[in-house]
Amino acid sequence: MDFLDQFISSAAANFWSVFWWIGPIPIPGPIFILIGTGFLLTISTKVIQVRKFWLGVKFTMLGAVRKDKSGEFTGDITPFQALMTSLSSTVGNGNIAGVATAIASGGPGAVFWMWITAVVGMATKYSEAVLAIHFRKVAEDGSMSGGPMYYIRRGFEGRPFLQHIAAPLAAIFAFFGAWVALFGTGNMMQTHSMALAFSRQFNVDYWITGLVVAFLVGLVIIGGIKRIGKTAELLVPAMILLYFSSALYILITNITGIPGALKWIVVSAFTPQAAIGGFIGHSVKMALQFGIRRGLLSNESGLGSTPIAHAASKAKNPVRQGMIAMFDTFIDTLVVCTITALVIILTKAYLVPNPEVPGETLTSSALTAHAFSSSIPWAGGKIVAICSALFGYSTLIGWYYYGERCFEYLFGLKTIKYYKVVYVALAFVGANLQGEHLQIVWDLGDLSNGFMAVPNLIGLIFLSGMVYKITDEYIKGNKV
Repeated sequence: MDFLDQFISSAAANFWSVFWWIGPIPIPGPIFILIGTGFLLTISTKVIQVRKFWLGVKFTMLGAVRKDKSGEFTGDITPFQALMTSLSSTVGNGNIAGVATAIASGGPGAVFWMWITAVVGMATKYSEAVLAIHFRKVAEDGSMSGGPMYYIRRGFEGRPFLQHIAAPLAAIFAFFGAWVALFGTGNMMQTHSMALAFSRQFNVDYWITGLVVAFLVGLVIIGGIKRIGKTAELLVPAMILLYFSSALYILITNITGIPGALKWIVVSAFTPQAAIGGFIGHSVKMALQFGIRRGLLSNESGLGSTPIAHAASKAKNPVRQGMIAMFDTFIDTLVVCTITALVIILTKAYLVPNPEVPGETLTSSALTAHAFSSSIPWAGGKIVAICSALFGYSTLIGWYYYGERCFEYLFGLKTIKYYKVVYVALAFVGANLQGEHLQIVWDLGDLSNGFMAVPNLIGLIFLSGMVYKITDEYIKGNKV
């Protein structure tokens, strides 16, 4: 385990380096490619995330009150259910444990770079959803299938050179999509954080949490995307409201410190941080690296996962669904992650020593739980534990669907029953991977996310012109 821990940690750090070195020549690494793609799509859509933000909110609210007439269109779930399924996977323990890990590993400045991933990521998420709807297809069982593997494969058709790499790129995405769903962000990382939170707050053994969660996940995923969508539609708004209201109490009681905390986040993003007590110093490079890694982990913009959910939508138009999709990134990172970061910074919880690892400070969900407990001593830690369970559970059911579609693309519809069994089993395993080797879970998630993102980003770059064309035609035709 020690060797595996060091190997995966080193691989993740090297993969997410700011630069990759080919001999003495530095080339931009995935961090620059991720942000660069976001900027490219921001430009090609004429800053869609700003100029059509409120229109996206309007479409979302119409879906929330069921006045979007989605029953008239082809698809498996309503546009609002598609958004909630997308949010179910993004608003997960990355918002509780991931933000805490980013601050512990990269300093407060990491939060600033998470914001950057969100701002440009809204254009990325918009583009992913547009392409997912435009290139989706009907699966063998009559359901909708879409996502990067389809818009890469079908979007590259008829283009010199690109058509020859389309099939390999689509297969690479699908393979790592299924892998991440099983071993990374979507599954084991979530049950790990849930089990840790319940162990600390309620003294529940890891294996008990794992067993209960695995059973509850199985109950939902057996019903497919329609049951997942209906569950997400009810669960996601409730869990966000619970977390937001609890954090808001802490922010109000510390309201005078908020301007200073926001200023420190920005300053720390460009200034090395010295060690304070048990808190180790952090460089600007570490803030950048961990901020973007955790930002991608949290909002999944550019990862290629959430367009799989939007492809199942009863969408009136690809652009309309895209405007709804970009609201996902706004809620996840610019709202929920920012709230978590401010609570941690205002309470100075990141300075608290970790009793399990001498010489280090708290990290993961334990750090966020301590931050809440310091301001709400009678219930703060329990609230975080409950939210961790709800966030993690919603992510588990959302990511199951992503993995299922990827697995189906690779091996056919008949293999899905085996995928279900393995997914539920690994949910139990993830809950029991704790202690000194818990970083394996996060590093494996980071590494897997990167391998999944690369083919998707290539697809987005070469199809950015098509996103512009589809967007321009819709906006001019509908005068919005």
